[in-house]
Amino acid sequence: MHPLPDFDRNQLLGALPAATFQLLQPYLKRELLPLGSVLYEPGVPLQYAYFPTTAIVSLQQGIESGTSLEVAGVGLEGMVGVAIYLGGGSTPGAAVVQTAGYAYRLEARLLKHEFERGGAMQYLLLRYAKSLMVQIAQIAACNRHHLVEQQLCRWLLMTLDRTPWQEVIMTQQLVANMLGVRREGVTAVAGKLQDAGLIRYRRGHITVVQRAGLERHTCECYDVIRTELGYLEPVVNLRAKVALALRKP
Repeated sequence: MHPLPDFDRNQLLGALPAATFQLLQPYLKRELLPLGSVLYEPGVPLQYAYFPTTAIVSLQQGIESGTSLEVAGVGLEGMVGVAIYLGGGSTPGAAVVQTAGYAYRLEARLLKHEFERGGAMQYLLLRYAKSLMVQIAQIAACNRHHLVEQQLCRWLLMTLDRTPWQEVIMTQQLVANMLGVRREGVTAVAGKLQDAGLIRYRRGHITVVQRAGLERHTCECYDVIRTELGYLEPVVNLRAKVALALRKP
């Protein structure tokens, strides 16, 4: 058994075999990530990988006008810093904390070394990288083809899946920036959802009242991403998949 409580475990770390985890444990530093803190800047070499437990990190891509939008989110199901082991050592976008909480930090050189040894860590990180690419592609399609209402519901549901709370601390302007839409559009949609009794909104706080209602108002993109990331899958199941994959010739 890992010496970490069930409620405070990142799924990738939790799925590692005990022997592998024990090698990494002395180097994993538990950190509180404040809302809005920037973990990565565009083009800057990555010094650390982050494995969120209760924090959620937004991966954002900017353009020359100075605006940016979210291309993916990372929570307890994954890690921030795939460029460390995929090559390049830096990223063209930024990584910004969307929801304050905790994460485990690991030096980039140690992550890369463990990845290059093969085994469970390599399997899990490659599996996650594939899932992250699917998420990025699906969000791009969603932002282009679906209504703001559907996008907002998808974003809220993905946030709820990664946190034990039913409340999102986020202003409408920040949500608009995440989705790459006008603030007025988010305000109108949030008002509609509130009138329908699905959410409650007060300054900087969105509380989900009826999750099932949000699921009816979102698009197919939510189900595609949820299935691909598997962040509702018990860690024990993921650990079993790792063991099975490593036994294959």
